[in-house]
Amino acid sequence: MSKSRAGVYFLVILAMIFWGFSFVTFKIANESFRPITIVTFRLFVSIFFLFGFAWSFKRLNKIKKKDQKWFLLMALVEPFFYFLGEAYGLTMVTATIGAVIISTIPLIVPFGAYYLYKEKLSTMNYLGLVISFGGVLMVVLNKSGGLAANPLGILLMFVAVLSAVSYTLVVKRLADDYTPITITAYQSLYGLLMFIPLFLILEVPHLDFSQVSTPSFLAVTYLGVFGSGICFIFMAIGIRELGAAKSNIFVNLIPVVTAILSFFLLKEAMPLLKVLGIFIVILGLLLSQISSLRMNRLSRKDPFRHIPNL
Repeated sequence: MSKSRAGVYFLVILAMIFWGFSFVTFKIANESFRPITIVTFRLFVSIFFLFGFAWSFKRLNKIKKKDQKWFLLMALVEPFFYFLGEAYGLTMVTATIGAVIISTIPLIVPFGAYYLYKEKLSTMNYLGLVISFGGVLMVVLNKSGGLAANPLGILLMFVAVLSAVSYTLVVKRLADDYTPITITAYQSLYGLLMFIPLFLILEVPHLDFSQVSTPSFLAVTYLGVFGSGICFIFMAIGIRELGAAKSNIFVNLIPVVTAILSFFLLKEAMPLLKVLGIFIVILGLLLSQISSLRMNRLSRKDPFRHIPNL
């Protein structure tokens, strides 16, 4: 492996570690900030990174008038509904459970693409889905068979998953005409505009910076700079050099990183059943992605996938 290729792999793995840490930093940010405040600040910070990067490398496309409605619809499902589901869901479930549920997005996307765009499904897609959801059940259920987390929190996390799947199916209409970073930059901008009214009405009356702790402030900054900025840039480099299929294999590291960091930093309980569930989810994800790698080798073209979320 050449040094340059090794460097690309390092950047992709680093992005996964940073994204895994973002579920933990949300919990820290939530100690001083309400969910919509966290999301609004996160999008505000990320916009500077995304537009700055796109403009610097001449990767920012001009939006065609006929496509504005698709960009607005895209921003409505993600980041607007996605972050509402994820942010409020994470106030009710642990960081690890949240990361595991979100990690199922790549499993569900091919099924949505099949029904809307008639994209082929492989046996591995079905097998991966069944295995991974078995793992999810192991994570969210306790030994007695009851839920180990708030049912509403789990439901909200799956709202985020379905929002991300819907986003992907909308993006398919735009992917041939716009660079990934153009799509992500504008979805962040439009998403921020959607969150500002909620922020002004629901959050500003409760915002008291005198009560904000330093760790919470740094956590919000981290989410904007790394979670929605630098991570995407690293992933964009990986997709360009390695292809989408190979790069997205590393997304399976996110719930593992979150689980490890949650155990040490948040003192989150990590029973054996949950650990086994995490690895079963990852096994299902890997099996489902085998078909993507095969398609890539046969067609020399990356199959359609979920663009890394924010």
